[in-house]
Amino acid sequence: MILLAPTPSPSGSTEVYIDTTPITDRCKSDVFCTWILHNTDNQWLANSGYLFITKPLRILAIILIAALIRWLLNRGITRLTQTTSRAAMPALLKPLRERTDKQAEAAENTFIPERRRQRAEAIGSVLRSFVTAVVFTMATLLVMGELGFNLAPLLASAGIVGVALGFGAQSLVKDLIAGLFMLLEDQYGVGDSVDLGDAIGVVETVGLRVTTVRDGRGVLWYIRNGEIVRVGNKSQGWAMVVIDIPIGFVNSEEASAVLRTAALALAEEPAHATEFLEPPDVIGVEQLTVDGAVIRTIAKTTADGQPVVQRELRRRLTEALETSGISERIAVSRMLPRSAVPPIYNPPEGPSMPGGAT
Repeated sequence: MILLAPTPSPSGSTEVYIDTTPITDRCKSDVFCTWILHNTDNQWLANSGYLFITKPLRILAIILIAALIRWLLNRGITRLTQTTSRAAMPALLKPLRERTDKQAEAAENTFIPERRRQRAEAIGSVLRSFVTAVVFTMATLLVMGELGFNLAPLLASAGIVGVALGFGAQSLVKDLIAGLFMLLEDQYGVGDSVDLGDAIGVVETVGLRVTTVRDGRGVLWYIRNGEIVRVGNKSQGWAMVVIDIPIGFVNSEEASAVLRTAALALAEEPAHATEFLEPPDVIGVEQLTVDGAVIRTIAKTTADGQPVVQRELRRRLTEALETSGISERIAVSRMLPRSAVPPIYNPPEGPSMPGGAT
């Protein structure tokens, strides 16, 4: 072994060596070369066969085997992530919380949104990239070994460089790890309406390092995954519609009965029946103010149907109050009789006046 060329490294002491063992000695350890030498008794022909046939064939075999392994692994990952049904989703792709919480899994088995397919594709893309990097890195090292490079110093140098880069790119590593766990835990996906703190809107893209969210004004926000400390997902599973209606000083039982009838009628309509997970309910007086009582109506709906149900339910409840005549009574109860001219204060006169002169 002789020194070929020193390579700089963080420690300043790692060197790369190349194997300079004579071809004749290396030929003796090769089966094909030994066979040629045994049958032809020609050392030059055996060495030439070793250099121009055995070595290229070994390198080609390493490359072909690496490509085959990569293709098989990528095909398996693709088949694993091509499912679009939660019921048929493999355990590897299920969110972490569903692997331990059977009730949550049973409660959400009926929701199969498009975001599940996109999440599976994102995980598959990450796994395929990881498999490609690992397989071809190992193939490159094997090819370098065939060319005579001593890999021990090279691996040591790569380890030291990797540690140095890890310390220098802590924020990048933090973003990648946060993005990986976000995908595994299924915190949000493309098309979800989320609240990430500074950015509130609809998720457009999800990556390992950056998530993009478009808010209600059309601004596209780029958020690093490592900077996301909380996530409010408005599109995951089911949603709750909560509507508070002030009724003044009208009889609360009468108003509750009218509102309950209107809400149940909306839930029974074929156009909205699939959007309600449970029948809506009027839970009664929520609070009392100087203007009277406030009655709360709730409804459990699908995440996608919440905005539609909320708007339509408000409209139906308002119409029900107007049709029953309660709206007019609410307006009357809020009107207090008062004079058009403000009263004039006339203080009493006389010695009995408090504070007056005696």
